[in-house]
Amino acid sequence: MTDIRRFATSGAAGSGAMLYKPSHAGKFAEPWFEPRHWMTQDAVVGKALGRGTTYIVQEGERRLVLRHYRRGGLIARLSPDRYLWRGESATRPFRELLLIDRLFEAGLPVPAPVAARYQREGNTYRGDLITEFIPDTQSLAQRLRAGSVPLSTWTAIGRCIRRFHDFGVCHADLNAHNVLLRGEADVFLIDFDRGRQRRPGLWQDANLVRLRRSLEKICEPSQQPFDEVTWQCLLAAYR
Repeated sequence: MTDIRRFATSGAAGSGAMLYKPSHAGKFAEPWFEPRHWMTQDAVVGKALGRGTTYIVQEGERRLVLRHYRRGGLIARLSPDRYLWRGESATRPFRELLLIDRLFEAGLPVPAPVAARYQREGNTYRGDLITEFIPDTQSLAQRLRAGSVPLSTWTAIGRCIRRFHDFGVCHADLNAHNVLLRGEADVFLIDFDRGRQRRPGLWQDANLVRLRRSLEKICEPSQQPFDEVTWQCLLAAYR
């Protein structure tokens, strides 16, 4: 197992713990999980909006991605960011950090793991995750909205997904926003919340179906930056 360290925390938000990767964490400290820490240093260099705000922050000569776990769907109206406590090993930030670490150490194209935290209060907890920012990339969704994507890139995407599947990685939300591109040939996958390693099975096809649905939602029929030809190119490379 790679070097992941843990230490406990306590405070107004309740008891909890943090994991961090010493080789990637640098001068890591608990305030890194708080957006206001970076705001007071004028170190917030970007934001991504989704279920909540994901912050891109400058730490020395590198950039980090700070994400707070938030619920989706109807349950978010009752509890936007709290999850049922089922033990430390089942917390979403810890599971995701450890999975990303395994993938990173195996040489798969994922962001470098930095740190994760949970804060427990009674039978619920909140969580946060920090990873390294992958520079000079755009999501597949951004590329499609800007215009067509070359067939060589679709080929690279298919091969990339196959690498993850061969490693047994089921991405719980494989969509065009979680596929990052750098140039025409470099492909990365991000956001492994609820992801896990599994034996080969129907989940592999389900991953691909989910990706195709997201592509169809993004692309206007009149623009056709994505069509059956490009999809078959991706599948041929995958197979």
